Amino acid sequence: MITSDPANTFRGLPLSSEQDSEIRHYIHARERHGLPWNTTELEAMIADMLHPPEMGEDDREALSESMGTERASAVSDGGKDLYSADPSPES
Repeated sequence: MITSDPANTFRGLPLSSEQDSEIRHYIHARERHGLPWNTTELEAMIADMLHPPEMGEDDREALSESMGTERASAVSDGGKDLYSADPSPES
């Protein structure tokens, strides 16, 4: 459960720092393009953050496989696999 404290809230809502950042990025991007934010869209984002949909076992497995495929693709394109990298590389 996410605790509600001033360090991780957006307008009094209990959000993680990642969720808060995603909301602020959405607002900033809309303002940067000279557009007002879409209140209905923002409400839907916040509702999903506060009450995420339930995931079944099949959905979890599919998500895990998808993440593994993306990670492998990034590594094969010359990226670095941060999940298997040595946490204390030699300098």
